[in-house]
Amino acid sequence: MSEILKDFSAPTLVAALEANLWEALAYWGQSPQIELHDYADMMWYVTGVAHPMLNGAFRTQLAPGDIDVRIEATLNYFKSRKVPMTWWTGPATRPVDLGEHLEAHGLTHAGDPAGMAVDLLALNEDLPIPSDLTIERVGDVETLKEWLQAFATGFKFPDFAANAFFDIYAGLGFGQHLPWHHYAGRLKGEPVACSSVFLSAGVAGIYNVATVPHARGQGI
Repeated sequence: MSEILKDFSAPTLVAALEANLWEALAYWGQSPQIELHDYADMMWYVTGVAHPMLNGAFRTQLAPGDIDVRIEATLNYFKSRKVPMTWWTGPATRPVDLGEHLEAHGLTHAGDPAGMAVDLLALNEDLPIPSDLTIERVGDVETLKEWLQAFATGFKFPDFAANAFFDIYAGLGFGQHLPWHHYAGRLKGEPVACSSVFLSAGVAGIYNVATVPHARGQGI
């Protein structure tokens, strides 16, 4: 991981949040299940699995004269693979109106997920949690299977997509020296919650946070 971020100004935090996400997606390319294409003006990844979260483009920096040509060529590749995809954009995306160009090429605006940040030294750790809740860092395939139960149920992923996520993360391996870390929460021994952390760009990016429906509302 790069040096821990100490500048908490809004522009710096926004840049770090975006960089962490792009690097997290790029790191997927080290999994045998991912085909990663790294170009000067964008990156994109393909799994061949027919789910939009498992194929996508990101870190886009298109030159003014190349916008529509590059969009068309990229979309044609995904069409040739017969898979849906997500085209990620952010504050540093260029052109700034890339979304309008993508919609003109037939894509639909899926939403604007919020980026959030907190200084860990100022974090309130005195929050009540169930006494029978345990949290374990995933360190092997068997624990990853438990993590997957909460992940698939919490996000309502179909089995084929959940299994693809499992293969990706299993393919990246386990270890404290790696940037991806996954955590499984168990309530009375039952896997009920999951989360992941990606260490990069000076911050710990938190992803894949979910709790199964019947365990929600308990401070997990």
